[in-house]
Amino acid sequence: MDHYSLLGNPVEHSKSPWIQSRFAELTGEAVHYDKQLVALDGFTAAVQAFSAAGGKGCNVTVPFKLQAAALATHPSARVQLAGACNTLRFDDHEIHADNTDGIGLMRDITDNAGVPLTGRDVLLIGAGGAGAGVLGPLLELRPRRVVLANRTAERAHQVAAVHAALATEHGVMLESCGLADAPVLESSFDVVLNASSSSLHGTGVPVPASVLRPGALACDLMYGPAAQAFLDWAQAHGATPRDGLGMLVEQAAAAFAFWRGVYPPTGPVLTEMRQRLAAS
Repeated sequence: MDHYSLLGNPVEHSKSPWIQSRFAELTGEAVHYDKQLVALDGFTAAVQAFSAAGGKGCNVTVPFKLQAAALATHPSARVQLAGACNTLRFDDHEIHADNTDGIGLMRDITDNAGVPLTGRDVLLIGAGGAGAGVLGPLLELRPRRVVLANRTAERAHQVAAVHAALATEHGVMLESCGLADAPVLESSFDVVLNASSSSLHGTGVPVPASVLRPGALACDLMYGPAAQAFLDWAQAHGATPRDGLGMLVEQAAAAFAFWRGVYPPTGPVLTEMRQRLAAS
């Protein structure tokens, strides 16, 4: 069986091994998938050791997505644009890299949740590896306006500048700001995406409720207990809450296809995953 793994810190909460194992069962692919806790200063060594031991590829989670992009010898266009990577494939001495976070989130929103993004106003919170990975695929769906808000405005401006040409190509108004930039964040949005680390670290919702239009979709990229405070906040203010579980399954499917050349079914796996979380 070909060996794949999730590399990150922390990883104990991750459902990726179960999801990828179900994909292997449903497609008949001979895949073994596990997870590895990597020291904060040991990512490059961990990737090299895993590849040298015969590993075929890996998923990369926080806080290593930026480092993973730098390791790639063959980064995809999405990786080059985002400067972040969540999927590596090892071919001989070459490292192929892709970022499936954004396409996974977009598929979950448009296909699973049934919310079109074309012509909408979208607030994207967080310009780290997750936010940068989401922005490109979001712009390709042609929302009317996207505001990228980050704790530090400088980082938001940097990521927005890299994506400026793509935004222009697709006719999207792209703005960037710091989270303390009240005039911008006093706008309201059809869709609010929380790609910041606020839920992971339990630091509270980083924006005021005024950003939510009535009936807006408010999606946290986290899932399970970590996302609950954001979901409760969204529901209390008249928005439709959604967690990141669908994104997790959809980005995992895109990664599986990147490795194996076979696209697995996501619907039954997402249903089973929600049932498992509810039971636990």
